[in-house]
Amino acid sequence: MSQATATNTTTSTATNTGWVTGVAGGIVGAVVMGALISLMNPPTLQVAIPSLYTLAPPENGLLGWIVHVSHGAVLGLVFVAIVNARGLRGSVGGLIGGGVAWGVVTWVVLAALLMPVWLDAVGSPANPPFPNFAMPSLLWHVAYGAVLGTVVAVADYL
Repeated sequence: MSQATATNTTTSTATNTGWVTGVAGGIVGAVVMGALISLMNPPTLQVAIPSLYTLAPPENGLLGWIVHVSHGAVLGLVFVAIVNARGLRGSVGGLIGGGVAWGVVTWVVLAALLMPVWLDAVGSPANPPFPNFAMPSLLWHVAYGAVLGTVVAVADYL
C-alpha cells in the first residue's frame, strides 16, 4: 500500500506586490503630484524642495524633481509596509482610500509641520510659515496618495 501526500500550493498575487510595488506606486504618485505642483506653484519644485538639502538657491527644477520623486518612492515603501502589517490587502477601494489617507497624513506631518521647520533650519529663502496648512498642498498630497493606492491595488490583481 502506498501513501501519497498531497501538497497544496497556492500563490497569492498580494505576496508579489511588496516593496517594489510600493516604490513604483510612490514614483508614479510623485510624478502626478509633481505635475500638479509644476502647474500650480513651480517654485515649490524649483526652490523649496531642493532647499531641503541645501541644493537651492539658485532654483534648480531638475534637483527638485529628483528629490521629490525620491521622497515619493520612500513614502510609497512605507505605505506598503503599513498596508502589509495591518493586513489591508484585498480591497481596491480600501487601498485607494488608504492611499488618500496616507496622502493626508504626509501632508499634515511632513509638508505642513516638518517642512517649514526644516527649511528654516537650513536657511532656505523658500521657508513657508509654520504651520503651513496650504490647501493646494493638500490637493497635491491627496493626488499622490490616490495614485499610490491605485497602483498597489492594480498590482494586487495582476
